[in-house]
Amino acid sequence: MKEYELEILDQYDLGIKGTRKIRGAFFCDTKEGTMLLKETKVSDRRALLMYQILEELEKNKHMKLDLPIYNKEGTLVTTSRYGKNYMMKNWFIGKECDVTNEIQILRAVSELAKLHKDWTFSEHVFLESSEDNEENLEPLIGRPLQEEFSRHNREMKKVRNYIRKRVSKGSFEFLYLENFEKMFCLAQNITDKLKSFGCGRLYQRSIEQKTLVHGDYNYHNILFTTAGAVITNFEHVRIDVQVHDLYYFMRKVLEKNQWNYELGIAMLQTYHEQRKLQKDEVEYLALCLAYPEKFWKMASTYYHSNKAWIPEKNVEKLQVAIRQTDQRIKFLNDIFTFHLQQPVV
Repeated sequence: MKEYELEILDQYDLGIKGTRKIRGAFFCDTKEGTMLLKETKVSDRRALLMYQILEELEKNKHMKLDLPIYNKEGTLVTTSRYGKNYMMKNWFIGKECDVTNEIQILRAVSELAKLHKDWTFSEHVFLESSEDNEENLEPLIGRPLQEEFSRHNREMKKVRNYIRKRVSKGSFEFLYLENFEKMFCLAQNITDKLKSFGCGRLYQRSIEQKTLVHGDYNYHNILFTTAGAVITNFEHVRIDVQVHDLYYFMRKVLEKNQWNYELGIAMLQTYHEQRKLQKDEVEYLALCLAYPEKFWKMASTYYHSNKAWIPEKNVEKLQVAIRQTDQRIKFLNDIFTFHLQQPVV
């Protein structure tokens, strides 16, 4: 480890025996067990609130979670001499969910449903960590779906206009322009449909009930250990529509499995068995999955990166996002038309 990283470890009273570097973090072997030291963008205030939410979750649902560790100064975020922030967390040795293993995928969906069931923000937790209720609760609330999609649509148009003005264009730019109209029309269609479906009411209900979401539930953040499943990395926990977590996990997994119909059905059924899906939640899920999120994401990544050199991998990702569009829409209409009595697109 580098000197400043060793200085970070010295801020914890853990009796560290050794460290092992992994992707973007360090495993720390301590007298208390395995810990994970990782750079974080989470503020002290956010870290404390996350800790209190996870502590209550661990107590009420008896779940294994990566609770942050307090340092010697009594804070959860430790700053290095170079201004970088770090967080130490309890960790568990296991394997990430394998997106090619249906048993593990369905188990991850089941764990998500268990997490969501009766999981709401407790007011007393918040009041203990803040003097000003209204001011500090605001960052914990997710955006309405229509606002989010409208923002994405504007960014896609902005990227299109930028590329048009470029004199020098490469594979990425030509591919984006060639497919922009089709993808943008799909995005606008989905955004317009939010008005006729019940997504707005679902969002308002979720905010009023203060339902919580993981915020980044993907196959990297669920570990299978000898002691059971462990959900990790709650840095994006917030008040929002809970099936947004299910959407995100399903999209990530189904992209890797060419939008396999049988797998999609099994994932929905597995979740529904643990936590019953309401009609407006099914609508929300369908519209999220129908939106060309990957196309927008690649456009956003392009616009905010060094455009003088576009990695070939980014071109390949854009090609996959375009190629899977028809496959995805067919999958969605086959699954959801029966439930919604009208096609998604």
